[in-house]
Amino acid sequence: MIKRMVGANVLAAAMQVKERGVDSVSKKSEEIRLRIRLSVAAYSYEYKNKSIMSDAEFDRLSYLVDTNITTGNRKLDNFFKKHFEPATGMWVRKHPDKSGLENIYHRIWKDY
Repeated sequence: MIKRMVGANVLAAAMQVKERGVDSVSKKSEEIRLRIRLSVAAYSYEYKNKSIMSDAEFDRLSYLVDTNITTGNRKLDNFFKKHFEPATGMWVRKHPDKSGLENIYHRIWKDY
């Protein structure tokens, strides 16, 4: 009985995801990862004078950012809508969570 209920709940959840569109869930996750990756790269370049990706890669990824996708973080969504410029990394100087970017930089790319 419990097994059937769990299975039914999983099925119901899967149907909700399908109704919303699997693409919307994966696009949201991809957008979050993209914004974090670009933010840390811009932070590294602007504050640490260190490139963690090539200019060409940064430019290519920057033009993939879609500020119309909401990520669930209203503060950062608004920041990207108002300040993000794909042609430069200077926008990171106005980033509302520079301490978070520094944390990620030190945990992952410090010795890069």
